[in-house]
Amino acid sequence: MKIGIYGGSFNPIHKGHLTAAQSAARQLGLDRLFLIPASVPPHKQLSADSATAQQRLEMTVLATAEMDCQAEVLDIELKRTGKSYTSDTLRELKARYPEDELWLLMGTDMFLSFHTWHEPEVILSLASLAAFSRTEEGEDAAFAAQEAYLEKTFGANVVTLKNPDVIEISSTEVRAALPKGDGEEYLTAAVYGYILRHGLYGTKADLQNLTAEELRCVALSYLKPRRMAHVLGTEETAVKLARRYGADVEAARIAALLHDCTKKLNIDEQLALCQEYGLQLDEMQRWALKLQHAITGAAVARHVFGVSDEVHEAIRWHTTGKADMTTLEKVIYLADYIEPTRDFHGVEELRKAIWEDLDRGLLLGLEMSIQEMKNWGNPVHEDTLRARDYLAEQLR
Repeated sequence: MKIGIYGGSFNPIHKGHLTAAQSAARQLGLDRLFLIPASVPPHKQLSADSATAQQRLEMTVLATAEMDCQAEVLDIELKRTGKSYTSDTLRELKARYPEDELWLLMGTDMFLSFHTWHEPEVILSLASLAAFSRTEEGEDAAFAAQEAYLEKTFGANVVTLKNPDVIEISSTEVRAALPKGDGEEYLTAAVYGYILRHGLYGTKADLQNLTAEELRCVALSYLKPRRMAHVLGTEETAVKLARRYGADVEAARIAALLHDCTKKLNIDEQLALCQEYGLQLDEMQRWALKLQHAITGAAVARHVFGVSDEVHEAIRWHTTGKADMTTLEKVIYLADYIEPTRDFHGVEELRKAIWEDLDRGLLLGLEMSIQEMKNWGNPVHEDTLRARDYLAEQLR
């Protein structure tokens, strides 16, 4: 197995990093690609406005959502004390993957200064080097000279790669642009949203007065990469349903984008939010993460983003439903259920029913949810049963 290792400060990680890593993965035929943020970079001092190591790690994870190859983010350098030497990282990785072929990926600056690194001979005994240019013109002469030097001096195995989709930008330039309202185009949506949410690099976003595009980016920053497509699909579906059935389109967009903002939190983190916001849970809600995230998500939407009461309620009831739902609440419940990435038995029938009649589609959705819970041997929350019974009575 061929494993690519791409480390850096990633302060912040930007599209130049991603396109280079993707190109290297294709050209080398990598089976796995590891992105490894440094805790204490040995080759430079982090800027005064730097994100923390944990924040840089979290941004790197978010960035993988827009990569066209499988990438895994490792925190092994964050777990070590002292400077993040590549030789130590490779020793650890070689111990984990003794039979595999390790390739260390790097850009121009790192490659041309490689001979000055800590223990270059150890690095080259553990991994091959794959270097790529960070400029459109390339640096063929300099690369050839360095490749020859490293091969002669250390017996290195070096491959220089093309970088056809090169983006000429540095993290330093991105950090300088962000306080001026620029630089977004060099970042993935979720990374840009994370920066706005945490006020990194001199940004000063007002989270209660975001544009729709800014809110979309910030909402994505709350999610695991695999959930982002679901939330974007829910937004798309909610907007269409709102237009079809006369709900407030922008309210539907906001509720859809924020409906899963606490979904990735564990039970202790959910309960901490309940305590922070004074939220009361019933017996079933105290142990069911699926139920908790709707309650805490609605609270975050209200307290952090200042959403309206109707948006708050739509998020609050998007998992269980309730008796006598508003049109917006129905829209969000159903958009979450049938957005384009959903693929389960009966989903096409449900989509058809919803587009023909919102209430009859909702009743079918509630009945399907109740049956699914029973099939799993799980209890059904009383709010869902009340929603089903209320609607069935209304449609009689």
